[in-house]
Amino acid sequence: MSANVSQEFGGFPTVSIPKVISAQGEQIINDFIYILSTEEDLNPKTLKEYASDLKQFIGWFESSEQDNQEEDIAFRLEDVAPPTLTRYREVMQKTMELKPATINRRLITLKRFFEWATTEGRIRRDPSKSVKLVPAEKTSPRQMTEKEEAALVAAAEHSGTLRDQTIIILMLHTGLRTMEVCDLAPEHINIGKRSGQVIVRSGKLNKQREVPLNSTCRAVLEKYLPTLPPGTKYLFPSEKTGGRLSERALRHLIQKYMKLARLEELSAHDLRHRFGYVMAVNTPLHRLAQIMGHDSLDTTMIYVKATQADLQSEVEKIAWQ
Repeated sequence: MSANVSQEFGGFPTVSIPKVISAQGEQIINDFIYILSTEEDLNPKTLKEYASDLKQFIGWFESSEQDNQEEDIAFRLEDVAPPTLTRYREVMQKTMELKPATINRRLITLKRFFEWATTEGRIRRDPSKSVKLVPAEKTSPRQMTEKEEAALVAAAEHSGTLRDQTIIILMLHTGLRTMEVCDLAPEHINIGKRSGQVIVRSGKLNKQREVPLNSTCRAVLEKYLPTLPPGTKYLFPSEKTGGRLSERALRHLIQKYMKLARLEELSAHDLRHRFGYVMAVNTPLHRLAQIMGHDSLDTTMIYVKATQADLQSEVEKIAWQ
């Protein structure tokens, strides 16, 4: 489609739609784009995407309706009902074989379009309100390798403070979120002779959980804790203010060592993913979910699915060819 935001309508851009849909279809799209361009600060590319999504739907609607009629069918807003949209969703899934992200983008465009039409009084009821989006594909996050982990730790040990080293080791060996790390207080750390726990009191939905500390974590914490001044409120206070280290500052801190280790394509959250991948190899799903503070096992499954790919290389070792 050549949906160029080029024509002028009252001093504002409209969209030129090719003659493959009815004139009524063209006009309703241009009316909608005109309102978007006057009332919202959207760039031409976004307007073009809206127009393209609507043209796809109207073109499908008119061609599918025409299959059962002798005369040409022109698009009318009042002819669209919830079953029409669910049928279109099914066609996008099964016939067009579009990705969930593309389908959902088009459905969101239609929802916005029909909401506008209802508000404008062009139709009495919004047919898109009850139409659900399709479940998005859950893709496994990028895996930090053992070599990359070693490079990150080495960068922190070579160029960082004991505080920064402790943060990185703790995140790699507990899978804590950045917010959870920033909220930690010294009293949240319990270290025994052969075990230890960190009490996570913030977490998502303000839930509390205990995360075990392995010997690597215990060793670095036993070295770090005595360096904190008496009465320190936060386990990892800001070096500038002495107060809570912000999540933004923590991400910037991690990124600094990522750059030193030449791992600029990774982020602070990849430390949590690294923990999840390593643990998923031998840890039962429900236990890993408990440690990582996941509300749903589906979230934890992204790490299990990723490790399934590793199994392919293992079975290939016994192949005869």
